[in-house]
Amino acid sequence: MHLSELTGFDLGTRRVDFSADDAILYALAVGASSSSLDLVYEQDLRVLPVYACALGLWAVHAAGDLGAYDRTRSLHVGQSLTVYQPLRPAPIRTHGHVRSVFDKGRLTIIEIEVLSSGFLAVYTILLPGIGGWGGDPPAPSERPAPIVPDWTGAVDVGPDAATLYRLTGDKHPVHIDPVVAANMGLERPILHGLATMGMTARAVAAAVGAHPAGLSAAQVRFSKPVYPGCEMHIAAETRRNAARVEVSVDAATVMSGTFTF
Repeated sequence: MHLSELTGFDLGTRRVDFSADDAILYALAVGASSSSLDLVYEQDLRVLPVYACALGLWAVHAAGDLGAYDRTRSLHVGQSLTVYQPLRPAPIRTHGHVRSVFDKGRLTIIEIEVLSSGFLAVYTILLPGIGGWGGDPPAPSERPAPIVPDWTGAVDVGPDAATLYRLTGDKHPVHIDPVVAANMGLERPILHGLATMGMTARAVAAAVGAHPAGLSAAQVRFSKPVYPGCEMHIAAETRRNAARVEVSVDAATVMSGTFTF
């Protein structure tokens, strides 16, 4: 299959399921602790909504398995999530398709959508070094105004954070294999973008006085790799139940976007 054939490709349906233990493991992987008992204790358990993005990853894998590109050399550079109802440990019917494929000359951008009755997740995947194949470029986008933060926070990313997060279902080798990471021009294995998103969503809920499980929507862009063992600094500009955020490591922005609760 060629990249030009991917747009609109139907990836089919998938029944995804998870247990209370799976939800607790996810919460622990994004930094929750026993101080947030309803995130890590099966009694009265509340599931962190960003876990929906992990449940929909099957579609990203399926798109990569079509043969149009090497999935192990792709990068996850953006994510959006709309939550329609709280996640519960029960079977969920999901449907995936390739929403769009853009040719940016030196790289390609693919958007993969996963829809269920409970959530809509869209994954933005970058193919470095693959472009100029004749596809349409993306529409121009305006650069958002700089945020004016009124809340700041920090998240410690443990040295084994990526190893732990892999157990939530994202087994891309760039997060564990030093050789794969080096072949992609990275110093060493990197943290998952969805882990950065999940850690930030959990932390930034405090900025708007919300519970982390109350997230209703998010849209983020991953701009630089995050290496396990670092400290992420979060700056948020809040408005009612929403926050625009910038996440940085050593003064370099690694993720930006919006979270609504």
